[in-house]
Amino acid sequence: MGSGPEPRPNRISFVNSSPSSTLSPKANRDLFDQSALSDLAQRLVEAARRAGADAADAVAVRGVSQGVEVRDGRVEESERSEGDDVGLRVLVGQRQAVVSTNDVSGDAVTKLAERAVAMARVAPDDKYVGLADPALLARDFPDLDLLDPDVPATAELERRALAAEAAALGVKGVTKSGGASASAGIGGMVLVTSTGFHGSYLRSSQGISATAISGEGTSMERDYDFTSAPHGADLLSPEAVGRSAGERTVARYNPRKVETCKVPVVFDPRVAGSLVGHLVGAINGASIARKTSFLKDKLGQQLFAKNIRIIDDPLRKRGLRSQTFDAEGVAVKKTALVDEGVLTTWLLDCATARELGLTTTGHAHRGVSSSPSPGPYNLHLEPGTPTPAELIADISQGFYVTDLIGSGVNGVTGDYSRGASGFWIENGEITYPVSEVTIAGHLFEIFKSMQPANNLEFRYGINAPTVRIEGLTLGGR
Repeated sequence: MGSGPEPRPNRISFVNSSPSSTLSPKANRDLFDQSALSDLAQRLVEAARRAGADAADAVAVRGVSQGVEVRDGRVEESERSEGDDVGLRVLVGQRQAVVSTNDVSGDAVTKLAERAVAMARVAPDDKYVGLADPALLARDFPDLDLLDPDVPATAELERRALAAEAAALGVKGVTKSGGASASAGIGGMVLVTSTGFHGSYLRSSQGISATAISGEGTSMERDYDFTSAPHGADLLSPEAVGRSAGERTVARYNPRKVETCKVPVVFDPRVAGSLVGHLVGAINGASIARKTSFLKDKLGQQLFAKNIRIIDDPLRKRGLRSQTFDAEGVAVKKTALVDEGVLTTWLLDCATARELGLTTTGHAHRGVSSSPSPGPYNLHLEPGTPTPAELIADISQGFYVTDLIGSGVNGVTGDYSRGASGFWIENGEITYPVSEVTIAGHLFEIFKSMQPANNLEFRYGINAPTVRIEGLTLGGR
């Protein structure tokens, strides 16, 4: 398999595990209070300066999560996880080091800072490292409504999971459960820099998922559905999730093989976002700086039809990946990555921007043990005007993709090849299920022929409506 896009950076996220106990009101209050995290990050930066660092920044992360997994009407697993982690980045001249810990007792802060400075002094020079220009730092922190203070109790998570499983089993043709789960979490992050930036946010996360199985023995089929959102009120109901999982599974039963051919391919919204993901991987500043992207010379060029806009919006209210500043404290903004079909920007943090002679776009992400690297926020492909039915109405023979398998996309060359399953399109209608095929083409051609339908919904980190692509090669029997 060829080289793909740059790996996604570590993101501050939640562990969707599961708990044997619920969060008490006092525990919630303690979690919502980020003053201790702020004080810790500030002390780390001050300790680094005292130890000889020319500049430093610190991130402190806290998370509590709980969830329940059920199967066959019984709880299989119930867990809870929580923890605080801190990371310190120090710069001595043009040398950089990053250290992290979850132990800040006693004189651990001082020792951590001294160790980081000692590491930086023997690190290789890197002329691109450094903190963000103070002029670029965020000063406004709008309320994005990311925190649901109503943390569901364990009993409520059990109810959701059991209801989703029961709904899946209630679909005619479903023979057994693949399990269901429900989870909830709250996490916080604080960033402090030696240039005076001090920012923090809290984010909640809730989710429900279900998997159903149809058929028996070697002819079994499996499918799933899920819902996730910062606020419980924005989740699909457990019954809707389970019913959808069951219906998807039954629809896949007794799939056929098809002959190798070249046909229009239509991507279901659940997988259409992957096409946006391939674009974003290719415009990651790290890939551009290393010249390992097939789009390295395409900035400002027309890659898509004029009606295509692809948006990255970190400021969307209640967005799964929303936040008001990036991992270097830089202000973030809604950006059209593709506008009227034209590629308008790279995704940059400060280091990749310096290397390319540009200014950061506010896309830095980092975990406590990593230096910043570029990555997206809430991505979406804007909808078109045709309905999904109208999008496929003139297809005499085609393929409707509902699932993709493997990662056979080469970010250096743009070659695209992935295993897939879905349904055959005949005379403008979705007909019988199809499995064990490969769809192949080149991302330039895929981007050029992309036609979105009008059914965009915001359910994932990357959202797209139904999308039609012309002339992909379908590898069958």
